Amino acid sequence: MDLEQQVGQMLMAGFRGTSAEEGHPILRDIVEYNLGSVVLFDYDVLAGEPGRNIESKGQVQKLIHSLQSHARTPLLVSVDQEGGRVRRLKEGVGFPPMPSASDLGAANDAAETQRVSQRTAVALVELGFNLNLAPVVDLNVYPDNPIIGLKGRSFSADADVVVEQARAFITGHRREGVLCALKHFPGHGSSAADSHLGLVDSTEQWSRGELSPYIQLLEEGMVDAVMTAHVFNRALDAEYPATLSAPILTDLLRDELGFQGVIISDDLQMGAIANHYGFEVALAKAIEAGVDILALANNTLYDCDAVPKACAAIVRMVEGGQIARERIAASCARIASFKARLEKRV
Repeated sequence: MDLEQQVGQMLMAGFRGTSAEEGHPILRDIVEYNLGSVVLFDYDVLAGEPGRNIESKGQVQKLIHSLQSHARTPLLVSVDQEGGRVRRLKEGVGFPPMPSASDLGAANDAAETQRVSQRTAVALVELGFNLNLAPVVDLNVYPDNPIIGLKGRSFSADADVVVEQARAFITGHRREGVLCALKHFPGHGSSAADSHLGLVDSTEQWSRGELSPYIQLLEEGMVDAVMTAHVFNRALDAEYPATLSAPILTDLLRDELGFQGVIISDDLQMGAIANHYGFEVALAKAIEAGVDILALANNTLYDCDAVPKACAAIVRMVEGGQIARERIAASCARIASFKARLEKRV
């Protein structure tokens, strides 16, 4: 791949539309910019309308087939299918029901969680998805957290329960050839605010105990990918939130904890990043921090040219010496290995 094609592999894009006909911006991104990953949603946040990408099983199958048929490098096709309130595929489109993480954690029946997970993964594969942006391994430290605790997205405040449930969830997905992304590193469960809306500071509430699920699951070889948190933690980095922090993603996650797989950013268009950093600054800092896949969900903000703009900006920064070519190559190698696991059915 040339530099622009390598950069395209590092991007995950959201888009509008339940179909992708010739001339659609997402097909342009796949064909011209070698886009590496897409993410589908059932609701358009900015427009306040349902049906963004998902209307029925047959429609989703056709949409994903169209996207993959245009890709020179097979796409990661992702979705947030955590269960409960955060599931993009619901019974109304013929998808099986899926309880919330908090309900599964309260029952703490690993066999049942694995059964639910495997049933979910079977349905995901049938539609063409190969990456679930789940499970959440945040500890439910602050139950009134508006984006984690109150939405039932955490298995438990007990790290051992979180690990047992996450292990069962990942196992069920892996058995059907679907990879998972643990989130949100280094922990979003102790925060008191929503990073979709603005910068969240968890310095006073966060503790290293929130790393426990990552440490244990890494030791067991159960971590496919890790998604970052847009959380500011002065104890770990006095300047940048986790998504843009080399001390957190490289020094802590990679060097101290030993994770050498794919790091995926949470959506770089969310308020925590978009309201405080320029687009190019966010791209540069995320790459420098160690992010491999940069998520541009195009949901809280919308720009049909986000991928071309991101590619142009990153290529310009590499050619200008701001970002090392070796840094891009390293991410592309990790992404290629990640995709190769899909070809081998995980």
